[in-house]
Amino acid sequence: MTEKADAIIIGAGVIGAATAFEMNKAGYRTISIDKNPAAGYGPTSGSCAIIRVHYSTLEGTAFAYEGYFYWRDWAEYLEATDERGMAEFRDVGCMVMRTRQNGLMSKHIALCEEIGVPFEIWNAATIKDRIPIYDLTSYWPPKRVNDVGFGEPGSGEVESAVFFPTAGYVTDPQLSTHNLQRASEAKGGAFLFSRRVAEILKTTDRVRGVRLDDGSEIHAPIVVNVAGPASAKVNAMAGALQDMTISTRALRQEVVHVPSPGNFDFFNTVPVISDSDISCYCRPEHGNNILVGSEDPQCDPREWVDDEHYHREFTEQWTLQAYRYAQRVPSLEIPNSPRGVVDLYDVADDWIPIYDKSMVPGYYMAIGTSGNQYKNAPIAGKMMAALIDYCENGNDHDDSPLQFTLPYIQRTIDAGFYSRKRPINEESSFSVLG
Repeated sequence: MTEKADAIIIGAGVIGAATAFEMNKAGYRTISIDKNPAAGYGPTSGSCAIIRVHYSTLEGTAFAYEGYFYWRDWAEYLEATDERGMAEFRDVGCMVMRTRQNGLMSKHIALCEEIGVPFEIWNAATIKDRIPIYDLTSYWPPKRVNDVGFGEPGSGEVESAVFFPTAGYVTDPQLSTHNLQRASEAKGGAFLFSRRVAEILKTTDRVRGVRLDDGSEIHAPIVVNVAGPASAKVNAMAGALQDMTISTRALRQEVVHVPSPGNFDFFNTVPVISDSDISCYCRPEHGNNILVGSEDPQCDPREWVDDEHYHREFTEQWTLQAYRYAQRVPSLEIPNSPRGVVDLYDVADDWIPIYDKSMVPGYYMAIGTSGNQYKNAPIAGKMMAALIDYCENGNDHDDSPLQFTLPYIQRTIDAGFYSRKRPINEESSFSVLG
């Protein structure tokens, strides 16, 4: 028996589930398909789920600031209940070290001033007062553990930071995706798990659905690729690659999980932190632990992998990230047995996502989300629903891009910023910072 829907969404990670929710709110009946056993069980579950507002582009900053308000008002946004409870957003703020490497955050500050994003400048005394375990010695440039000079001070100290109060993190990213699933179902959406898309079905002039790995078919005039690290494979399956100037690839990443030193209450006193001097970011975790990720310095090789076949054990990269963070926190105790996460990013060439239509009528993409778009899932889903509606009503998004108004901050952005056909955006950080 063949099922029918208004739209099929390939992928039930956080952005796929948010897209399903927003499309059902807009009147489309969707069926979401995921190879995993439940929503958010892919790379979403391994996300640090940081909600921050600083980006290197005006559009990225506006998008992220808009996204903050959906997490702040999470239950109100969902308009539904979940038998597992609601994901918790910890509104702890985000501190970004001001360094020569990030231009003392002057560009970010100017973007925030233009958009109206609140921020504070913290001097070294304030940083030390808030985080007394911190040593503000500069260690730039970052090195690998076995490099000559690793752990030796660089020049001077980190003298200040920018604190963004409208920031924090979600404690359980998988639960947040389950919340979105339940919200979508309440609006008429359906989810199909442990199934793979084997073929994108097409007529002569547009998509008509998918064939699954068990031979069954689901027919719909709209198919949305939100397949995360498998996105390039799905695009190839759809025959949608030929006019794309931006490609996507799967990148292997490791996140370190270490305990807070001594009796220091890291969980209840420390914000999210981005520190380009040591090329690490971190956030508190339950049990008074710390999650530490890499900000992708040039000395760290990038491991591009097949999304189905990659090394899932920790490597020397785990040790490197732990030791880099120990430069900032000399009292850090590094466990003998590595703990943390090994997972994948879906990375676009300039680390800015693709939220767009394709050359195949009826086939859309929300891909290349590169480890920095979890925070934007609600507004990305809302914009995708608007984009699909715009195109399906006869508008040519390539020639006349959707002008999308961000509801909370009432700022209109050109959705063509996220085009598959854009040139490489040289304003990007070309890293997880976006």
